[in-house]
Amino acid sequence: MAGDASTRRGDKESIQKKSAGNFSSSLYAGLGAFRDSFLRSDSLMRRIIPVLAILFILILAVFRTGDLASEYSETRKTAQTTLSLMATVVATRLNAEEEALPERGYQTTLKRLLADSLPPGATSKSRIFLVADQFGTIVASAPAHPTLERRPISDLLAPSQPLTVFGARAGVLSVPVDLGSIDGEEQVLATVHHLDGQLGMVAVLQPESAIYSNWRDDLSANVTLFVGTSLVLLAVVYGFFSQATRAEHADDMYAATRARIDTALTHGRCGLFDWDLSRGRMFWSSSLYELLGREPKDDILSFADVSDITHPDDIDLLGLAEHLLESGETLVDETFRMRHADGSWIWLRARGEIQSEPGRAEPHLIGICIDITEQHQLAEQSRMADLRLRDAIETISEAFVLWNARNELVICNSNYQSLHNLPNSAIKSGTPYKDVMAAASNSEVAPQPVTVTQRGGAPEGSYEAQLEDGRWLQISERRTKDGGFVSVGTDITALKKHEEKLMESEKRLKATVTDLQKSRKTLEVQARQLVDLADKYQEEKTNAEAANKAKSEFLANISHELRTPLNAIIGFSDIMTQEMFGPIGTDRYSDYCKDIYSSGTYLLNVINDILDMSKIEAGRMSIETEIVNAAESAADAGRIVTGAATEKNITVTADVGEDVHVHADKRALKQILLNLLANAVKFTPDNGTVALKARPRGDRLRFEVTDTGIGISERDIERLAQPFVQVENQFTKTHQGSGLGLAIARSLVELHGGKLNIESEVKKGTTVSFTLPLADENQNV
Repeated sequence: MAGDASTRRGDKESIQKKSAGNFSSSLYAGLGAFRDSFLRSDSLMRRIIPVLAILFILILAVFRTGDLASEYSETRKTAQTTLSLMATVVATRLNAEEEALPERGYQTTLKRLLADSLPPGATSKSRIFLVADQFGTIVASAPAHPTLERRPISDLLAPSQPLTVFGARAGVLSVPVDLGSIDGEEQVLATVHHLDGQLGMVAVLQPESAIYSNWRDDLSANVTLFVGTSLVLLAVVYGFFSQATRAEHADDMYAATRARIDTALTHGRCGLFDWDLSRGRMFWSSSLYELLGREPKDDILSFADVSDITHPDDIDLLGLAEHLLESGETLVDETFRMRHADGSWIWLRARGEIQSEPGRAEPHLIGICIDITEQHQLAEQSRMADLRLRDAIETISEAFVLWNARNELVICNSNYQSLHNLPNSAIKSGTPYKDVMAAASNSEVAPQPVTVTQRGGAPEGSYEAQLEDGRWLQISERRTKDGGFVSVGTDITALKKHEEKLMESEKRLKATVTDLQKSRKTLEVQARQLVDLADKYQEEKTNAEAANKAKSEFLANISHELRTPLNAIIGFSDIMTQEMFGPIGTDRYSDYCKDIYSSGTYLLNVINDILDMSKIEAGRMSIETEIVNAAESAADAGRIVTGAATEKNITVTADVGEDVHVHADKRALKQILLNLLANAVKFTPDNGTVALKARPRGDRLRFEVTDTGIGISERDIERLAQPFVQVENQFTKTHQGSGLGLAIARSLVELHGGKLNIESEVKKGTTVSFTLPLADENQNV
């Protein structure tokens, strides 16, 4: 963003300069990021560099050790190869010249021949050539070693030495040999080649000390150089480590100091900033980032970054920068808002001074930003509270006035002004009490007027006063903490008038209380009578329950006694009808017998119903649940009512699955279905239909008996299933029956844990339904 400020100041720069400025800013930002990255890795580098230096020394040592070991092996191989080649050359020449050796001067000639056979430089590096005769005695040496001549070569190389046995095939071996030096035996490399004729063998020896003399010199030089280099490097590493340790301590002190400063700034709700006015870049402390709810970072902020989160109505950063650069002012004190990370606005007060670093012309505005959001909110709240207080005082119906400790007016409302007919000039803040009262044209006159001298020592409290226009005021005065007074005057004229009415009402109330006391005595007498009635009711209820129980037992006993003669009547009438013992004689007698049989059967059924109902009400009816085939029970019940349905041409259908089973008492289920079907047939007109359906619903089977009969009104449904209850009375009934069918069916359904439901509409038909638990045919009850 370099050059942004100057570009905004006058728009005099060209597009190329702005591009160059942007490029410079980008480059500076990139270098800054690299520098920050490097600084962040500085602590790691301080630890890695000593380790790398020591690792370098170890690698160098390993490398030089391997190099020297390789040179050592190469030197040995070179020496072995040289000895083998030289021995071969000498042996070849000696074999070629052996026949030409004279008998006289043989040894001298042999020594000369040996010397002529040696390649150039063969005796350098302490090499020794020995020639032995066929008996193994050394006869010539080069260079000359008189001490070795005339010695058996086996004494020199050991008797069982592979070199003397195998010759050239044994190669070059390292053996201990005493060459007559003061050190005694020394290790040498030796090779032996056998010769033809009078000569036995030629041996070539070279001490290992001579072979490795150059290698040892290199070793000493390398060791000296490595040790020196290592010591120097270790000294450098020690110096670096010491310096790094001191730098780390300094960084720790700097970090601790910065942390303490940041902590102080954070808890103080403030932060530091450094604004490069010429380049438009800005640096923030971490506390300033935290103040705005943002993640602290070490990057330099651009002018655009800061401007984006600054409220445009509070401050113009570009205009401020231009003003500071052009006017030369150095001090800044501004209040503005900046956007918090959560989207809210934070009020900040920025105070700073322009500083210039020595040797650099770029001005920097350095300062501190303080969070004044709470102060700003408190000031705003105080202003709003003052406005609300004035509005509240103005809206209250009472006359309100506040005086300070010097007896001067602080504030009053319009009610107080109108109450005393005060001019606007008299209600200004700071007006003395005596001046206010002097300007009042409607002051207190009774019962105790308050003057200026009286008011100064007047006690706190309330009193009533009557104004000149006849109105009454309730005046309450309280002393404030600063020594002033607050007075509230309430117009109680209406209350005074109402008080007179209350006096009259009080007289009437006393009379009413007297009447209430009389009524109370009457109510107590009635309460005692109600208690007596409740006791009598409880006694009558007990008697009624006993009578009902006696009725049930009587019906059970009388029904049992009536069944025996009825069975005889039904049996004999049936015999007479069928003329089992001969003809009766007259057809009318046969009709009489049929009437007797049907009437007896009807009466027996009624008695059976009464007996069942009595058992149910007495609690002696029990059911034995078993797995019952619903289709069979439906078929049995339908078969029994078929006769009555046929007489009225009523179609009776049963839609029950063959393999549907329920948990029920078989006799009770049959009786329930029979009673419901019989009722349906009884109350269905001719040519009607009666349908029995059974459908599974969850784990229960729902039975429904639907007819197209006369129907039942809604008000009669609730009482219809009660014992002996019929919709028609004894004078209007058109159908026979005791009214026990539905009651028995309902009781039996309830004994199974179900409920009998009746849905009906007059002149359209009735549907009676109940549910029983389903059962598996193979399941045991």
